[in-house]
Amino acid sequence: MPATPFPVPRSLVTSPGGAALDAAVTAETDTAIPAQGYRLRTGPDGVAVRYSDAAGLRYALQTLDQLRASPDYTDVGYDIADHPNIGCRGFLLDVSRDRVPTRATLARWVEILALARFTQLELYTEHTYAFAEHRAVWQDASPLTAADLHWLDGVCAAAGIELVANQNTFGHMERFLAHPEYAPRAENPDGFERGGGHHPPSTLAPTPDNAAFAHGLLAEVTAQVRSRRVNIGADEPFELGTGHSAERVRRDGRGPVYMDHITAVMAPWLAEGYTVEFWADVFLDHPELLDRVPPGAVPVVWQYDGPRHTAEVLAADGAEAGAWSGRGADLHRLRDGFGAAARRLRAAGVPYWVAPGAANWNSVLGRFDNAVENILDAAAAGIEHGAAGFLLTSWGDHGMWDPPPVAFGPAVLGGAVSWCLEANRDLDVAAVLDERVLGDPAGLLGGVLVRLGGVYRHFGVPLLNGSPVARVLFGEPGLPLPELPAADALDRVSAVLAGCRRDLAAADPASADGPVVRRELEHAVALAEFAVDVLAARAAAGPDGPGADTARRLLNRLDPLLAEQRACWLLRARPGGLDDSIRRIDGLRHELLRAAAR
Repeated sequence: MPATPFPVPRSLVTSPGGAALDAAVTAETDTAIPAQGYRLRTGPDGVAVRYSDAAGLRYALQTLDQLRASPDYTDVGYDIADHPNIGCRGFLLDVSRDRVPTRATLARWVEILALARFTQLELYTEHTYAFAEHRAVWQDASPLTAADLHWLDGVCAAAGIELVANQNTFGHMERFLAHPEYAPRAENPDGFERGGGHHPPSTLAPTPDNAAFAHGLLAEVTAQVRSRRVNIGADEPFELGTGHSAERVRRDGRGPVYMDHITAVMAPWLAEGYTVEFWADVFLDHPELLDRVPPGAVPVVWQYDGPRHTAEVLAADGAEAGAWSGRGADLHRLRDGFGAAARRLRAAGVPYWVAPGAANWNSVLGRFDNAVENILDAAAAGIEHGAAGFLLTSWGDHGMWDPPPVAFGPAVLGGAVSWCLEANRDLDVAAVLDERVLGDPAGLLGGVLVRLGGVYRHFGVPLLNGSPVARVLFGEPGLPLPELPAADALDRVSAVLAGCRRDLAAADPASADGPVVRRELEHAVALAEFAVDVLAARAAAGPDGPGADTARRLLNRLDPLLAEQRACWLLRARPGGLDDSIRRIDGLRHELLRAAAR
């Protein structure tokens, strides 16, 4: 049977008669082929490659290697033409909340991203780079160092990937502002209220001094990589207008104050010829800013729930929709997907990127169905409306309890559909994971990842930006599980988890990290089973919560689970941040301790 390369090419024709395994390869440039594109022919006369540029040659040879691995290679001739829909295809990995990967883990990610034809890697940092003048902020975080970034820049370059600095500079600065020496930089030192809970300060005041402070952070990180691109973040400045800038915001408006500040942060980099990315959430809320984007600046439009998933939450018309609306989310805009923002930016002549999510965070097992919908929506809107780039994000909210392989499937899909949407829209992700990423001859592990990523739907409780498993284990003020799942829903979840556990035992992955993947997923299943039992206990209990005996049984299971979480974490990540991550489950522990003491 003829081989199908990954990503699936836009044009593939086969004919009888293949090339010898040692057939000579002729290669020549062809300026008529689009950027990063190639034409590959194999047959009795040998192998011929025409390519547009170095990337095109790389991808042609990558495809040729996959064809040669097929037992039918010498019997089948191939004529393949391929090039990308979107030229810049990036992957963002959160290394700040709270999992900082080892070098081996970063190298594994580069391997997967190169397979999926990503051209860019961004490591999202807040406090997890070893800044020379800010030791107090990172000293317990096992941060990335200048040597780490130098090394990774080389690994990426060898794989045809550009390593891009991504350092937040406005919101999400709570790890700095928690220290007394940085507290005066806060927009509001008293913090802020959101979603029914009080939060510590997280946003820098929009001042020239803080713009200079942000420049210093960016300068230190960008100095370690060769890219002439940088992402300054600047998303979710929740407190903006509530403290230091209150008078300016009343006078000039929140949007203009925001844009003035990030323009000041961007200006030195734009002057040096950098392309500067920034998150577009505040920007898109203020249409008056459309004509204020300086040349070289690129708003990145992000959305992490698919339109259908958002529509389900709206249709339920319950506590979940109300909680997110209370946090300022425009659920109707989320339901419309990426298209509306993409059309608006294209009409305004503003270059932009689209950024869907891998849906790994706030889940433990992933939300694979949502990731697929979100990724396809972003790719389709981006291609239709001329997006300059595609950035798939893997965030670490609530301590990144999800094991890294939960994001492997979304990564291979995201790379494939941003390369060629129509050829890869119906990609068999499980098969790609088994054949190309994990090397499982049993063909089980990829299916386990996909099935685990669908567990959240079996609970029958529509949620945004999370799964019932994570809501039970970690909680969040103002964002409770809106209802308890029905007993038959919990039975369905338990059956899926049991089936995945059986397949994990039978899987035999040949990849170097195969045993680690199995152990990580077995532990993720155990955490999900624990969450199911907590939900069952809550359903069986009265208004005072689980009975004492039930709470004690659950508590007896918790410490071994946490010990295994620590062990699995250290297989791929550095120790800094682990204690912070583990503390995310303290709320549930305290609930059970109170119940056990009754």
